[in-house]
Amino acid sequence: MNATARARRARAVLWASLLLLAAAIVLSLTVGARAIAPADVWAALWAPTASDPDHVVVLAQRLPRTAIGLLAGAALAVAGAVMQGLTRNPLADPGLLGVNAGASVAVLAAITLLGIVTPSGFVWFAFGGAALAAVLVAVVGSRGPDGAHPAKLALTGAAVTAGLTAVSFLILTTQRVALEVYRYWSVGALTSRGLDTAVLILGPLLLGLLLAVLSMRGLNLIALGEDTARGLGHDVARTRAIGITATVLLCGAATAIAGPLVFLGLLVPHALRAVVGDDYRWLIAIGAPLGASVLILADVLGRVIALPGEVQAGIVVAFLGAPVLIALVLGRRPVTL
Repeated sequence: MNATARARRARAVLWASLLLLAAAIVLSLTVGARAIAPADVWAALWAPTASDPDHVVVLAQRLPRTAIGLLAGAALAVAGAVMQGLTRNPLADPGLLGVNAGASVAVLAAITLLGIVTPSGFVWFAFGGAALAAVLVAVVGSRGPDGAHPAKLALTGAAVTAGLTAVSFLILTTQRVALEVYRYWSVGALTSRGLDTAVLILGPLLLGLLLAVLSMRGLNLIALGEDTARGLGHDVARTRAIGITATVLLCGAATAIAGPLVFLGLLVPHALRAVVGDDYRWLIAIGAPLGASVLILADVLGRVIALPGEVQAGIVVAFLGAPVLIALVLGRRPVTL
């Protein structure tokens, strides 16, 4: 397939992903244990009535979780694409930098030391823990004559994640209160957070998206090989620094508001490669709306498959995405760092 045909296909996929996102938002606002007509949703958004129970459900419950799904899904998908570009490994995951493990330890510290028991209360602890863990991995992994080599980053990330996970288990096995609060947050959920929580991380998240966009050209050059990229006059270290910073901001923000949602950052960009190729301009541009759509639709599905209860979005994403990813991996040639 020539470049023109690939670009035409990518544009079509981009428009399709935007339409899918619009449909996902409509479903998220209308579908649930209490079905609400689109006209009532529209009225709730533009002319709300405090005494109307449907309006209350839309504004207090469904709108916040839709916004959080939109932000967290887009952030994780873009972070996954950037991380795969930095490591030149289409099976890399944003968690490679230890963000989930760092956020988990910080949340547990907030629960046990400060008595914070609500997701909105420890949002900044999760963000700070994720950022500190990622910075630690980046600093340690960049030591040595060859700098931040992908293999070194992966090994350092694995070591830091293992250490932080051990700390988490130590706290969980000795603090009953921490276990009760943490087990709900750790599965990845869009509930129990308000729009105010989403607003808190909007700045870092938008900055992360901007940095990801700025790294697109560099990621395409790194995909040719670091020596080739340097030969073309590109500053590989600068792209790495921008990409790692973008990943920290995006993963930290998403984890802070939705918990450690695993798998999404790996699945979306990897699946897109089979359709639009390895151009990071398209992987990032399409990954944002597609990642948001996947997470929002997973949340919608979780509301209706176990009525009158709910299955959290993180569980649905992992359950449905696993066979898709297995099929994609089996259909590709072996991947190496």
